[in-house]
Amino acid sequence: MGPTGTAPSAAARPVTALAAVTAVVFVTFLDTTIVSVALGAIRNELRTDVSTLQWVVNAYTVVFAGFMLAGGSLGDRWGRKRVMIAGLVVFCAGSVVAALAATVPLLVLGRAIMGVGAAASEPGTLSLLRHIFPAERARARALGVWAAAAGLALAAGPVLGGVLVHAYGWRSIFWFNLLLGAAVLLAALWAVPESSDPPDGPIDWAGFVLGAGFLGAVIYAAIAGEHEGYTSGPVLALFGAGAVALVAFVVVELRARAPVLQLRYLWPPAVRSALVVAFAVYFGIFSIFFCTALYLQVMQAYSGARTATVFAPMAVAIVAGSLAAGFWVARRGARTPMIAGCLVGAAGILLTRYTLEGAIEDGPLAAAMALAGLGFGVAVVPLTSAVLSGLPAEHSGMAAAATNTMRQVGSAVGVAVLGALVNSLLTADLKARMAEHGLPPELQPFVVDAVQRGGIPEGTNITPYLPYLSKLNDVLNTGKEAFHHGLEVALLVSAILILVAAVVTAFDTPRRAGGDR
Repeated sequence: MGPTGTAPSAAARPVTALAAVTAVVFVTFLDTTIVSVALGAIRNELRTDVSTLQWVVNAYTVVFAGFMLAGGSLGDRWGRKRVMIAGLVVFCAGSVVAALAATVPLLVLGRAIMGVGAAASEPGTLSLLRHIFPAERARARALGVWAAAAGLALAAGPVLGGVLVHAYGWRSIFWFNLLLGAAVLLAALWAVPESSDPPDGPIDWAGFVLGAGFLGAVIYAAIAGEHEGYTSGPVLALFGAGAVALVAFVVVELRARAPVLQLRYLWPPAVRSALVVAFAVYFGIFSIFFCTALYLQVMQAYSGARTATVFAPMAVAIVAGSLAAGFWVARRGARTPMIAGCLVGAAGILLTRYTLEGAIEDGPLAAAMALAGLGFGVAVVPLTSAVLSGLPAEHSGMAAAATNTMRQVGSAVGVAVLGALVNSLLTADLKARMAEHGLPPELQPFVVDAVQRGGIPEGTNITPYLPYLSKLNDVLNTGKEAFHHGLEVALLVSAILILVAAVVTAFDTPRRAGGDR
């Protein structure tokens, strides 16, 4: 096979190759959300707070996003299948570390290792589709299947995770990941064709490091700012380091012979708008997957099984939207379905916000989230198609990495920003209520910590708090209202961001550039 060729098996069995590729993307996307329904159980066993729980989610998504460009570039250079297989091996190793973790730091480490493996595995799934299905219409339909698998994984994560946590505990999630990852590894070895397009130039190691450093510094600063304050020295230093890394990354990429990201490819309106939509949609997805799931479990005492039941219709809707969008894009182009997906997704988020007011009914809540899922499913296919079609075939790994980096950045920033927003409003509301009840200032951090952890930590000496016990219980009961206030704002911010992305696409992408006919 030549440097720009595809293995003969790709043409001989494209359906089998598509099945194996979608299995890989299912594994990597599943772990973005499967942990969301285990947060309550992890909190109870390891006794941690909301901020630390964010890192159980973000350790995977941040590393996934930070190393995605490297994974796509190395796949173009060394072989997309080879890098994909190596990534699956690393993913399985990280699953073992997470399953055996006795402390939160070890659990976060395991999640980070899994993120490295996912970053190596996932870009190849999209770039290989570009080679397996060179015809644009056939590729659009294949992308519908790819997006359906990705969407099913995202939405099925809470459902499957809830079943596993309910039956076997939160560690079973990671043992399941190991078994599933090993099975997909064998399938990829057998069915996925090899392809590569080595660039003319050395590996852009500086670009790899600077890109990952920018994302890591900024997202870590967003989370640390919750407790340290966003004007504190360390947090400002992290934001500053992230800004410097971004500027240096741009300079390096403009001068490198074989950059990890060709910045000029991002300029065409169709590509630019698609990347904006990718960020906004996945930012919004996590307002539901992280904030809503955490609210239902921590503040509404939903079990894993009940949470899974509420999320199940959303999984079905995402799959249906993705499959339908594949045919829509094949017939009409990317622009219109991308805008429609954003509008429906934003409407679903706003409806979810409305159904969470007052007494929660599972049926209306599930229906609202299903509407959001339908919009998410419709939006993902055209944004992916627009980027893959907008970049040369020999840089399909770079195109896939750029798209998926924006997805994962949206996910990670969504968890960080929305988590910080919910936590800050929760803390502010609680402090106001504590002041109303006359609780001494020295007792207030204890109360905030108890609400965030879902109870008073074991071993705490409560003697100093006994005179205020009746007031303390009243304040603890208001934690549900305070959390709901933060959740309402988070959902509203997500919906507005997705609507802004729809407007950008409508005005920035000409019909011809978007592929509409």
